[in-house]
Amino acid sequence: MNLFPEYIRLKGERIPAESFIHGNHTAECERELAAFLKEWYSGDHFIEAKTSGSTGTPKIIRLEKDFVAQSAQRTLQFFQLKSGDRVLQCLSVKYIAGKLMMVRALIGDLDLFAVDPATDFEFLSKERFRFAAMVPQQVSKILDAEYSPGAWLQNLEQLLVGGSAVPQSLEERLQNVPTVCYSSYAMTETATHIALRKLNGDGADEFYRCLEDIRVQLSKDSSLQIFMPGLAEQPLQTTDLASLEDEKTFRILGRSDNTIISGGIKFSPEQIEKKLELFISVPFLITSLPHESLGEQLVLVVEGKDSEAESKRLTEIYRHKLDKFEQPRRIVFVSEIPKTVSGKPYRKGLVIQ
Repeated sequence: MNLFPEYIRLKGERIPAESFIHGNHTAECERELAAFLKEWYSGDHFIEAKTSGSTGTPKIIRLEKDFVAQSAQRTLQFFQLKSGDRVLQCLSVKYIAGKLMMVRALIGDLDLFAVDPATDFEFLSKERFRFAAMVPQQVSKILDAEYSPGAWLQNLEQLLVGGSAVPQSLEERLQNVPTVCYSSYAMTETATHIALRKLNGDGADEFYRCLEDIRVQLSKDSSLQIFMPGLAEQPLQTTDLASLEDEKTFRILGRSDNTIISGGIKFSPEQIEKKLELFISVPFLITSLPHESLGEQLVLVVEGKDSEAESKRLTEIYRHKLDKFEQPRRIVFVSEIPKTVSGKPYRKGLVIQ
């Protein structure tokens, strides 16, 4: 397995990796690709990635390149991807899922078709791909834009849907398309997915099945624990509640922490609140509500009376202080935010519509 090939394939062309890294790119997605390739081809034996917070406080961690490559190789084998296969890269390489798409293309000699993650996907009406990975919001976007179910999506032979739970309504819509679809169970610490669940066609069910050399067990509180080659600590403790069929097959029942997954990105409400606390003088917190395509939508809950002026003021604050994807989609005013005995916000006691 060659981790650092001299050439990369991009939209049908074989391009020297060094040439692409140092090229003058106008498209944002190509600049991101070049930045990641620079990191991958550097002399360091690791890449850096930001954890989601699903196993603790979000932080920057280092992943050994050999470990990342092993994860990419498992995906190549599972989906039977081979040299020259055309794959769609529509995920930001700022996050681990996008980084792994790049590594799969490198070590598998795949032909990468890179687009902006916010694309309208209209090109799918005439372009075909062997494989793609998307978040649920992107899949919904495609289905909503098609003139008939599967008209565009059928041009993806295999689709990996990850980043957040797949809404039941989306899963039902996928039953009407010929694309073979899988949901992933993944995290940054494991260099993306360790198990896959078939969403449509023969073999579709609620269970995730571990990839090669990976197994799981439950902790005393029924949280999932992961064993896989290359992990610094065995097992890796998650905060996902699960039930097991065996050491390779499991079903996710829910989460045991406050992590919010919206549009395929995991957010820590406490980290977002920290960015706002100097600018909002009344009690507030970040929570979520269900959203059809995002899975969950971020919501800013504030103590006080609802008013147009106050909503505008708060909107101006978070637009200036938060990253684009951290910005709440709704503001909800409540008379009082429930608190624990120690004075901390009691999230589970908060009821909003």
